[in-house]
Amino acid sequence: MTTFTRRRTLQLAGAGALALATPAIAAKRKITVGALRFTSHSASFVALERGYFADVGLDVEFKFFQAAQPMAVAIASKDIDYAVTAISGGLVSLAQKGAIKVIGGALSEEKGIDGQKILASNDAHAAGLTSPAALDGKTWAVTQAGSSFHYMGSKISAAEGATLKYKPLQKVGAIIGALKSSQVDAWSIVPHIAKGLGGAGAVQIIGDVADYIPNYQVTTVFTSADNAANERAATEGFVKAFSAGAADFNAALVDKTAGDGTDMVKLVHKYVYADREFAKAEKSIRAGSMRINQGAALNVTSVEDQLNWFKSEGLVDGDITLDTLLDTSYVETA
Repeated sequence: MTTFTRRRTLQLAGAGALALATPAIAAKRKITVGALRFTSHSASFVALERGYFADVGLDVEFKFFQAAQPMAVAIASKDIDYAVTAISGGLVSLAQKGAIKVIGGALSEEKGIDGQKILASNDAHAAGLTSPAALDGKTWAVTQAGSSFHYMGSKISAAEGATLKYKPLQKVGAIIGALKSSQVDAWSIVPHIAKGLGGAGAVQIIGDVADYIPNYQVTTVFTSADNAANERAATEGFVKAFSAGAADFNAALVDKTAGDGTDMVKLVHKYVYADREFAKAEKSIRAGSMRINQGAALNVTSVEDQLNWFKSEGLVDGDITLDTLLDTSYVETA
């Protein structure tokens, strides 16, 4: 686990389903939170369902997306107020324009916790793509150029001395369809999707992202630059509630110190695989339970590596600094 060294100004009063003492805002403020229907976004779902957002004076409505980059655009246009997703080239470019700030961390790769998987289509696997070492010349699915899928593919292929052909497909659902039908050869994705596809025989799991990108800060908490600078009470409240949700999720499904986790799985099921019967969704939700950073702590070292990669690929301007992208005043950092 990453050790965080910079103390937050406002610490949670403990882990788990704690009472959030003094609301950050005197009266309820309505906000819209961007999310994907992924297990990795569960901290926000828990914070809403267990009243942690309400405790800090926030009346939350979710707006769901199918990729990271449109979420960044929605923050910049103020269609949503806060969001959790991976860093993309589009997000970095919007930060350079003064529209966005990353204020915390969410999902992380952690040694000992089963994380994101590298997948191969059945046809590619049958033709020899049985490990990442065989990726040379293969097609790799991404939502958009400069997405986290692009970053992961590049880091993995560089480690293996391989050259990939990237295929942008805009949405996760479209990528899944393309991989199942062997229109693309490979992809990487969070475990609740990867294991479900692999277990059904629709694709083959050939490796782990953590072996190539240790301590990867997969997703971050971000908001508009205006919220970060001028709406401190609301932003502190959001981080506090999100952190409480993360603590509950980790205790139930990652550390497994809060009973058998069934109540948590039922809560998450309202948002993830909601179109499936609970019995069918439960296994995938449990399998997708990666660590969400305690206190929304941010691994700046990982973010810096991502930023440097965007620069090296010419996906963002070379003069963008970490200070342009980050506001580290809300959480612990490393």
